[in-house]
Amino acid sequence: MYQTLAIGPFTETEQEALRAEFGATFMATPAGLSELDESARGAVRAVAYKGGKSFGAAEMDLLPNLGVVSNFGVGYDAIDVSAATKRAIKVTNTPDVLNDDVADLAVAMMLMQGREMLQASAWAHSGQWANTGEYRLNRKVSGGTVGIVGLGRIGREIANRLAAFKMNIHYYSRQEKETPGWEWHADPVSLAHAVDYLVIALVGGKETENFVSREVIDALGPRGVVVNISRGTTVDEEALLQALETGRIAGAGLDVFRNEPKIDPRFYALPNVVIQPHQGSGTVETRAAMAALQRRNITAFLAGNALETPVN
Repeated sequence: MYQTLAIGPFTETEQEALRAEFGATFMATPAGLSELDESARGAVRAVAYKGGKSFGAAEMDLLPNLGVVSNFGVGYDAIDVSAATKRAIKVTNTPDVLNDDVADLAVAMMLMQGREMLQASAWAHSGQWANTGEYRLNRKVSGGTVGIVGLGRIGREIANRLAAFKMNIHYYSRQEKETPGWEWHADPVSLAHAVDYLVIALVGGKETENFVSREVIDALGPRGVVVNISRGTTVDEEALLQALETGRIAGAGLDVFRNEPKIDPRFYALPNVVIQPHQGSGTVETRAAMAALQRRNITAFLAGNALETPVN
């Protein structure tokens, strides 16, 4: 009898649903695959996957009857899709259901950075408002010029929100897209030169590693702000840190980092950086919708039906 194996840090609620629908068994990381005996590995037909640990050719080869890897999340850079395709293994993800939350957080970080909301809140909490006086003036965000690096589903949601803030919208994508008059740039350096705020909404993976390079960051200039809700790998993190430390750009709002959650401690020392713990999709409603879509893809595969959100 074929089984569903769930790999990753699933919540108790998610585990209950996976058990109820598929009788799933669980392991914390793909490293546990080597501890299963041959018959147990051969029984696995579907993997429900969650987390950033690598799931590649070696792991797939341990599961000879694997047919689908259903990923929890829109980003699937932890899964070697090319290796899966070569082995006739389908990969799915959970797009669209998280667009609103991620876009909301991008806008929130931009506002927090520009209006110094963390610092102003600390000023009030400490009693300095009452004892010292008003908090210092900060920066207007509405009416500024923003560049979106990657005008996909999430990038477009971010742009739509910022348009309502009367911002001038510029964007980079591989090809020009139909927009309500937004300005396309064929390369990210040109985009960075033209804007005050640079919002990164790229997919992760090798193709986009360090896409926002030192040259892109320097092109922003001293009033530039970087907002990243994509993956930590999409930015040259050392170049970003140096630019923030030396004042070559004004600040950043970051939900993602390299080596998270153990991020470079230099970020903690920077007063001009808003740090979030990779919680772009982190609402009860959206995580429930993501889990449900993950399960629907497994159900469709096991029933021999079309997958709802295939990657390959």
